Amino acid sequence: MELIYFDNNATTMVDKRVIEAMHPYFAQKYGNPSSIYDLGAEAGKALKASRAVITEFLGAKDPKEIIFNSCASEGANTVIKGVLELDKARKHLITTRVEHPCVMTVHQELEKKGYKVSYVDVDYNGDLDVKQLESLVTPETALVSVMWANNETGAIYPVEQIARIVKEKSPTTKVFVDAVQIAGKRQLNVKDTDIDFLVISGHKFHAPKGVGVLYIKSGNILKPLIEGGHQERGKRAGTENVPYIAGIARAAELAMENIVEENTKVKALRDRLEEGILKNVFNASLNSKSRERMCNTTNIGFEYIEGELILLHLNDLGICASSGSACTSGSLEPSHVLKAMGTPFTCLHGSIRLSLSRYNTEQEVDYVIKHLPEVIDKIAGISPFQKELAELRKNR
Repeated sequence: MELIYFDNNATTMVDKRVIEAMHPYFAQKYGNPSSIYDLGAEAGKALKASRAVITEFLGAKDPKEIIFNSCASEGANTVIKGVLELDKARKHLITTRVEHPCVMTVHQELEKKGYKVSYVDVDYNGDLDVKQLESLVTPETALVSVMWANNETGAIYPVEQIARIVKEKSPTTKVFVDAVQIAGKRQLNVKDTDIDFLVISGHKFHAPKGVGVLYIKSGNILKPLIEGGHQERGKRAGTENVPYIAGIARAAELAMENIVEENTKVKALRDRLEEGILKNVFNASLNSKSRERMCNTTNIGFEYIEGELILLHLNDLGICASSGSACTSGSLEPSHVLKAMGTPFTCLHGSIRLSLSRYNTEQEVDYVIKHLPEVIDKIAGISPFQKELAELRKNR
């Protein structure tokens, strides 16, 4: 059975060219980049070159603004806790109701410690209430944390505008952006924004798991989360993972080369998939209705059907999809993102996310369109909501 992988917002296949770029630093150029002898200097050159690539990838101003780490979750914890460690007088934070767990959970824990957290709402389409956010910012706000693109619905938020608004109301309030899902899908230019901190993870754009980037805009200081060494300009202790850093840099180069394909070919595949499902499945409705959303992501609800059952049946057909964030896939709780959007209870538990990459094909899309209606019909046949499903069929 051929594998059809439509869960690229959870993780991506590592590009073969990325593996090739990493290979020399495992067994040939394996020196410590902090060492002064030639073997270490070779690793140090790779580190410097990779930092330059990521600077271009993010549209940053200075390679010194780029800190390599293990992942965006580490970066988010570093920023949120590091900002508060240096700004102990202010106890107010702002974030949204639809953030990734790596941001949401940290804020929830801080609430238990006495911090006041304001959560910005989204509407039924998944769009952020920017006016509400603006109203919440005061000089007592230490940090505003907003994702650039939502991992479940693909909704893109106007973070450049938000950062500008925050700085106009409170110039000393810091702005942190989770750019994990947008990286590689849109040309970024952070140097021309008021964003103070930003994080990405390599495994979302065909680099390996276990390597990420923390951007710290020049002029900002941050208490490091991991201490014990001089690495990464004192911002993140620990010997740099040179093979993986070379990998994320090569993946960034490839992403920049393929940015047009991402926004044309991949978007066309996403639209074909979405339209085919909505046309052929009687109880399907679109959750991803933001004014602006990522080119690769769709989130579809199936009324009176259990989402986990859909995923299990799809797996039997060799199709990989998900019900939302990979970090919460073990939970039986409905998506906090869809709940925040006011998604009807009838399809809250029956929503799945399909996320594509440039490696997907029309044949794969058509395979899903062909077999998903069969899966839904099979599950509907054993559903306790026979009357409701029959009514939906009738009114289709």
